[in-house]
Amino acid sequence: MSKNLFVTGTGTDVGKTYVTGLILKKLEQEGLKAAYYKAAMSGNDRRSDGSLIPGDALHVKNVSGIAQPLEEMCPYIYEHAVSPHLASRMEGNPVELAHVLETFQEVCEKYDYVTMEGSGGILCPLCFDEAKIALPDVIRACGLGCLLIADAGLGTINDVGLTAAYMKMEQIPLKGIILNHFQPGDAMQEDNLKMCEYVTGVKVIACVKDGDTELDISVEALEALYE
Repeated sequence: MSKNLFVTGTGTDVGKTYVTGLILKKLEQEGLKAAYYKAAMSGNDRRSDGSLIPGDALHVKNVSGIAQPLEEMCPYIYEHAVSPHLASRMEGNPVELAHVLETFQEVCEKYDYVTMEGSGGILCPLCFDEAKIALPDVIRACGLGCLLIADAGLGTINDVGLTAAYMKMEQIPLKGIILNHFQPGDAMQEDNLKMCEYVTGVKVIACVKDGDTELDISVEALEALYE
């Protein structure tokens, strides 16, 4: 059975997929059997045959070099670039928690380290009409600890602090923080790092600069995040 980790963010477009790709690349380079999973993925392009391309999954696969087939990575794929609950209202095929758990379990049985990426921020609703399903429901049902990705720039103290406080209220373990778009030597961003650790009590385990192709963290420290 695999060890697993959930990757969330302080919001949309903070770099969850980019950082997740680097995480899986690190695991793959160490010869570990790693896999990717995302319950619901919005904003995807279509192939010439009309089928949807799971864009985030494809990016992670290309960056990391993992052998896992795309078909295993995401059970719910939508075209509209909106929250999955709204995309399914527009397109059909609403998220069912039982199917998410079943397909996630199938991936866990085949690989040693499974990284599940969330959609948007921690509050993102996956389904709202047929059932009320949000990311915390999936995280708790799968028994996952979380890694939080945040932009290193202005506003991140508030974003990280509020996200961490919500996760604590929901009894979701926060294992670490990664700051993306980090600029070493920038006084504000260096202070943001210290303040994020102070307000959350959680370690910033790595900082990712624009254009980075490797994650600056030991594989031992990375493995320790997975349970």
